Amino acid sequence: MAKNETVRLPPETRQDDENAFLALKAIAGYSPANPACSLAAVTARHDVMRAAEEVELRAQNALEAARDATIAAQWEHHNLILGVKDQVIAQFGADSDEVASLGLKKKSERKTTARRDKIPK
Repeated sequence: MAKNETVRLPPETRQDDENAFLALKAIAGYSPANPACSLAAVTARHDVMRAAEEVELRAQNALEAARDATIAAQWEHHNLILGVKDQVIAQFGADSDEVASLGLKKKSERKTTARRDKIPK
C-alpha cells in the first residue's frame, strides 16, 4: 500500500490507473479470487472517485466565483470612498478638520518644497 495517503497522487500515476482500469474493462473472463478486486467493485470505486472529483471541481469554481465577487465589491467600495474624499474636500475645503478626519492631510500640514536657484551663483 501507499506510504502517505494524505497527499494527492501525481498526474502520471492517476493516468496509469485510468489506463489500467480501461484495460481491465476489456479483459474477458476476469474473475479474481478477491471479490474486492472484481470488475464491479473497481467500477463502483471509479464512479465514487469521479463523483468526488466533480464535487471538488464545483466547489473550486464556487470559491473562485466568490473570490471574484469579493474583489469586485472591494474595488467598488474603494472607488466610492475615493469619491467621498473628493466630495469632502470640495464641500469643506482642503484645510478642514473634516478632511483630516478621513485620514487625509490638511493642506496646511503639507511640507513645502524648498526652491532652488536654477543658475548657481
